[in-house]
Amino acid sequence: MNFYWKYASLIGFCVFSLASSEDVKYATPCEVCKIVTSELEGRLKETGKSHDLIETGELRLVESLEGLCERILDYRIHKERTDSSRFSKEMSQTFKTLHGLVAKGVKVDLGIPHEMWDKPPAEVTQLKTQCEYLLEDNEDRIEDWYAHQQSNTDLQNYLCRQHVLSKNQQSCLDEKGERAINVEL
Repeated sequence: MNFYWKYASLIGFCVFSLASSEDVKYATPCEVCKIVTSELEGRLKETGKSHDLIETGELRLVESLEGLCERILDYRIHKERTDSSRFSKEMSQTFKTLHGLVAKGVKVDLGIPHEMWDKPPAEVTQLKTQCEYLLEDNEDRIEDWYAHQQSNTDLQNYLCRQHVLSKNQQSCLDEKGERAINVEL
């Protein structure tokens, strides 16, 4: 009996969370910059570090930027977290539990179709749009960092701290440990 009560409460909480538009909290400029720079640096690591020819380097940057904001749609929102780690590529514990219940044959009704459970929420689709604006507005700065600054400083420091965010917008950049954003390659 206690087992079912626990999950019934969990499901009720999820329905309330999904139904309430007041719970939507879009990414701050700091979170956007942190996530985008982490994603771009991850993409650059995937493509290697060859800088033999300028053309090759430019092509590597262009390829790394291509589709970068689409990758943002792989993020999920973790409403139980209050720092920038609320945007993460891992599935939230709530949805892991709900998927597990469905796999065991339990009927779970959240008021939305099951196939919509894994669709990006409003916060993530807005984050993708914010990513596009950030890249568009800072294309020259990113190219300058890539061509001249990356051996001196990481992209997050260069773009977010030095160019995009004011001092009072930089708090999420200093998060450590569990609070730091991990990009899964």
